[in-house]
Amino acid sequence: MTSRRQVALALAYRQMTVLIKNPALFLPPMLFPLMSFLAFAGGLSRLSHVPGFRYEGGYTSFVFVFVLLQSAAFSGVFMGFNVARDFETGFARRLLIAVSHRSGLILGYALSALLRWATVAIVLTIVAVIAQMKIGGNGIDIVGMYTLAAFLNFAGVLWASGIALRLRSTQGAPLMQTPVFLALFLSPVYVPLDLLKGWIHNVATANPITYLLEAGRGFLSGNPVQVLLAFACGLGLAAFFGIWAFRGLRRAERAAG
Repeated sequence: MTSRRQVALALAYRQMTVLIKNPALFLPPMLFPLMSFLAFAGGLSRLSHVPGFRYEGGYTSFVFVFVLLQSAAFSGVFMGFNVARDFETGFARRLLIAVSHRSGLILGYALSALLRWATVAIVLTIVAVIAQMKIGGNGIDIVGMYTLAAFLNFAGVLWASGIALRLRSTQGAPLMQTPVFLALFLSPVYVPLDLLKGWIHNVATANPITYLLEAGRGFLSGNPVQVLLAFACGLGLAAFFGIWAFRGLRRAERAAG
């Protein structure tokens, strides 16, 4: 394998093959967002009647965008578990020795996470449409919404890969997922940002995920808002954690000798 592209494609193919042959590894990223969507859209739908709640798409659409972003982020995090598992089995160390363009390894894991999430997103969207989710945006709007989610997927896998490359053990799994969980739920999950009060409003306002979420909801309803800021946040998160992941790769290279 003489190029980054070959390394990335070969690793992505291997990861997807492992997932297909081991449903136990593939099902959690699929079931978690589906359960979240059904629970939020059904059990919390009365929140749409709270005074000041203004969202044209309805509560099902409002919740769907959050669950879509959640699924994207955690599909990336779960791929980080695979990176750590590959180190524990010795496979990743053999890869570090075998390939000449080691940066292709991170690209391969990122591509695997994107493919895994794409499958989850398709199933989640089908379920949401069956649940009578309203789609007010046009084709470009919908592409914009999924693109923002893809940025969060990249950020999630790069964050988790950086942890895995440094610790090289699945014992780092809580460290991979807990900050992501907190960042997601410290955004306007159940009600719009304007209805949040006190410290949670201040934290959500400073949280970059808030702007991906707000823009995604705007795309779905057909009333895009804060688009440039949202894409800037998405690109910024992916770039920042990309640096974090590649520095982790350098540390893993030194450890592998």
